[in-house]
Amino acid sequence: MEALKVWSSRPLRHLFHLSPLTYKTHLPVTFTRCCSSSRAATVPPKQGGGRGRRSPKDDNASSSTSDRDAIRAIRLKKAGHTSDQQRPSFCLPHSGDVQTTFYHTKVEELRSKGLEPYAYKWDRTHTANQLQDIYKHLGNGEESNDENDQVSISGRIVARRAFGKLAFLTLRDDSGTIQLYCEKERLVDDQFDQLKSLVDIGDILGASGSIKRTEKGELSVCVNSFLILTKSLLPLPDKFHGLTDVDKRYRQRYVDMIANPEVADVFRKRAKIVSVIRQTVESVGFIEVDTPVLQGAAGGAEARPFITHHNSLGRDLYLRIATELHLKRMLVGGFEKVYEIGRIFRNEGISTRHNPEFTTIEIYEAYSDYESMMNMAEEIVTQCALAVNGKLTVDYQGVEINLERPWRRETMHNLVKEATGIDFIEFGNDLNAAKEATINALNMGPNNQDRHLIEACSSVGKMLNEVFEIVVEPTLVQPTFVLDYPVEVSPLAKPHRREITSLSLLSVLLIPFELVYPDTQNIQITQIRESLMFPNFRRRHAGLTERFELFICGRELGNAFSELTDPLDQRGRLEEQVKQHNQKREAAASDDKGPKDDDDESYEVNLDEDFLTALEYGMPPASGMV
Repeated sequence: MEALKVWSSRPLRHLFHLSPLTYKTHLPVTFTRCCSSSRAATVPPKQGGGRGRRSPKDDNASSSTSDRDAIRAIRLKKAGHTSDQQRPSFCLPHSGDVQTTFYHTKVEELRSKGLEPYAYKWDRTHTANQLQDIYKHLGNGEESNDENDQVSISGRIVARRAFGKLAFLTLRDDSGTIQLYCEKERLVDDQFDQLKSLVDIGDILGASGSIKRTEKGELSVCVNSFLILTKSLLPLPDKFHGLTDVDKRYRQRYVDMIANPEVADVFRKRAKIVSVIRQTVESVGFIEVDTPVLQGAAGGAEARPFITHHNSLGRDLYLRIATELHLKRMLVGGFEKVYEIGRIFRNEGISTRHNPEFTTIEIYEAYSDYESMMNMAEEIVTQCALAVNGKLTVDYQGVEINLERPWRRETMHNLVKEATGIDFIEFGNDLNAAKEATINALNMGPNNQDRHLIEACSSVGKMLNEVFEIVVEPTLVQPTFVLDYPVEVSPLAKPHRREITSLSLLSVLLIPFELVYPDTQNIQITQIRESLMFPNFRRRHAGLTERFELFICGRELGNAFSELTDPLDQRGRLEEQVKQHNQKREAAASDDKGPKDDDDESYEVNLDEDFLTALEYGMPPASGMV
């Protein structure tokens, strides 16, 4: 209310960016003029944000801070006898920078009346939603005055209207909203005057009374008594516009949840989804474990880690970028079905779709392959959809997603060929031919922003993956398993079994041929039989792994392998990965401009020797998914 009394020229919006103000108040005020240049001199210039961060404008930031200070001071200082040393000052953002000081806090006024503005407890009998359900039978204008219908509720005041001897407040709790019907005749002593002068939007209130439905059909608590449980010192965002600044919504989620109640529903659904995931995997025998967050080597993914220092050990440690390698150690130790829901930290870019700190679920099952994980992924997602939405069709941003099983399964090669007409199998290892064909097929001119990504590819496999991400990935709206990724981007996955078994099958089928032509060399027999009976069979799977990723709405939701268990193969792949990373790092360091701390390749990558040692003890065949 004080905002309406003091600042009447414009509504307060987006946490109150104010225009020049007109005063309409009966409060005693003291005006002190301060110099504009002095105020500017005390505000240090804003430093540029880090990579991917948005730097707010200085004017908006200082104005927003002043606005909040102004509202806080008004609610704290309202006509009293506070000493000069206790007077908080604030600058109002209008011409001349008038500094206004209000005395005597609303908090102090409440305490002077024997009321504690920050209560210890409130005995609540019902939530708002419970009352809406219990009294849905009440007709318009009806009131329930039975002793059993005396209720006590509590919550935050999000709206208020006052008309003489009648006031309406909207109270919101965790379950919903309900109206408080406040008549002066019902409230004892001077509580109605206290309500009008001391209760603000944003305060947390406890109220007791009976139930009625107004003539307009609004279920209400007819208040007999109330108590301020928590006095709010800052105003809520404009109720007509809510909190719309995206940056502020992410940085001040508490304000976002107050201003946009539907945001809290996202948190509730997330909690339900995590619960259903646990129920689903544990119903088939999986055990939840916790693995270290601080690690000696950042492994299990290719990402820039956060680095911290352990004082007692006198060494640097990494915040984990994946839970994978420690979960695989559990398989080596004898566990057959393990999973972890844990926090991951990657020191990379930030956006509304990428957060440096996030949660993953990672699952490992011994004696299974990536086909098993496809079935598990379908089961987890469908169970979560049924638990949250009650059906297997989901409307997402105007598009209906059908989660009915089975989901589409297609190889990366075929999806790229369908979308672009490029058959990467035909290139073999001819990288230059693959680059030329890709640039021509995708009409990538010199100024195309994706062309440099293609030109930077160091192998045909990496180029296949790059074209998939650029062209195909955004089109995968309905659930799709993308199979058989190149080995260059899958260092922890098994080689595709068809590549390995094709020669074994050929050797069996060539036995009759050898009996007829005993003088023919084995390599010639292999070439003849492969060309006759298995055209492109081995070549189709050369350099591929047993890996899939699940895409829905153009976003990756899952990533799974038939896990690599050969310790020598694993060591060779990881060493090659480290070698390529170091080459990029050296190339960046030799640049004329020199390396930058936030370059993607500027961080150090080391082998996790302990993980490789664990594999040497023997890990059973397994599949894993994250």
